Amino acid sequence: MTTPARLFSRGSYPEATRIAELLRRETVGGVLLIVGAAIALVWANSPWSAAYEALRDTRVGPSALHLDLTLGTWAADGLLAVFFFVVGLELKREFVAGDLREPRRAVLPVAAAVGGMIVPAVLFVLVNLGTGDGALRGWAIPTATDIAFALAVLAVISTHLPTALRTFLLTLAVVDDLLAITVIALFYTASLSVTPLLLALLPLAVFGFLVQKRIRSWWLLVPLALITWVLMHESGVHATVAGVLLAFTVPVVRSEAAGGPDAGPGLAEHLEHRIRPLSAGIAVPVFAFFAAGVTVGGFSGLAESLSDPVAIGIVVGLVAGKTIGISLATWLVSRFTRAQLDESLGWPDVIGLAMLAGIGFTVSLLIGALAYGEGSLRDEHVKVGVLVGTLTAAVLASVLLRLRDRRYRLIAEEEARDADADGIPDVYQRPSAEG
Repeated sequence: MTTPARLFSRGSYPEATRIAELLRRETVGGVLLIVGAAIALVWANSPWSAAYEALRDTRVGPSALHLDLTLGTWAADGLLAVFFFVVGLELKREFVAGDLREPRRAVLPVAAAVGGMIVPAVLFVLVNLGTGDGALRGWAIPTATDIAFALAVLAVISTHLPTALRTFLLTLAVVDDLLAITVIALFYTASLSVTPLLLALLPLAVFGFLVQKRIRSWWLLVPLALITWVLMHESGVHATVAGVLLAFTVPVVRSEAAGGPDAGPGLAEHLEHRIRPLSAGIAVPVFAFFAAGVTVGGFSGLAESLSDPVAIGIVVGLVAGKTIGISLATWLVSRFTRAQLDESLGWPDVIGLAMLAGIGFTVSLLIGALAYGEGSLRDEHVKVGVLVGTLTAAVLASVLLRLRDRRYRLIAEEEARDADADGIPDVYQRPSAEG
């Protein structure tokens, strides 16, 4: 008789320890992201707001290459390419050697991510049906989850979230990022120039050849990456896609991605170790600084922004759409497959996690600028909608997870008592019910 698979069940111990270490790094980046956004909001609504706008709109770069871009655009197109390179490395590591390589482990986060994308998009469309004026172009804005922001909220509320749910949150975000990248490439490419796009394949191929040969020389890899980015930017495809494509060429060794003690210094691990601090500590916070600086104009200005159906659709999509989509997809998997919820968890845990996934920021703001034009009035309304929706989802998730905090703490204490002299909890050494 086949034993049903457990939803949110524990993965391997090396995988759990690698995920835990990753979460600690992402948490720091999330805090920096929040700080960058907060500084931008305060500055943009201060008497010195004109100085903020002048800084954001300052143009730098060679005009001959069509790269005389504003600092805000450099942050969105350039710095976020670094962020998406790290995302691409994590995506490949998860699909090649992480939990997503096993179909029965991958089905839940994939289904949850798809549900968490479809329902917010549908709710946004329903709110904006019949409004005209190109409002429906922003249907994808509330579909993204900002994992760094979400993990920063977890750090602030100091929950003892079980490892199984933490792993699920990260895995869901990985799939969510893949879907977001696909949406940007397919639906937010205004015009396509085939020649630069085909030319971009040449430095991309050389980069791939070098990394497959385990060559780590930055003076070879960085120029090739920059050329790929420039050509992708010239093609009309959003330049951040170049970061993902470059990451996908980096080889992943299964033992390396598992993160165990025998994992060698693989190239994917090496590049992620080197570049993640740049992404989390500089790229994303600087993007947040330039993207979040919306002039609210007091309560009346906030009310005016939120009267736009686009802003309303974003708030509804992030808060209600993510919660309903992820929770419903998880229930459907447990209802119509042999998978069952792990006995240590309850459905309030799932709902709390789904609410937490409603924290959209980085990719949501990026899609908003692509949909309505950077700096446009509607883009300003998008920023207000994303900020209000994100804060609302964060508060609701914090309240629910705070209520569950005592349960999480008891689970953590029980696992600590199970630890042997080798420091590995017994629960990771027992025969798996799924095996």
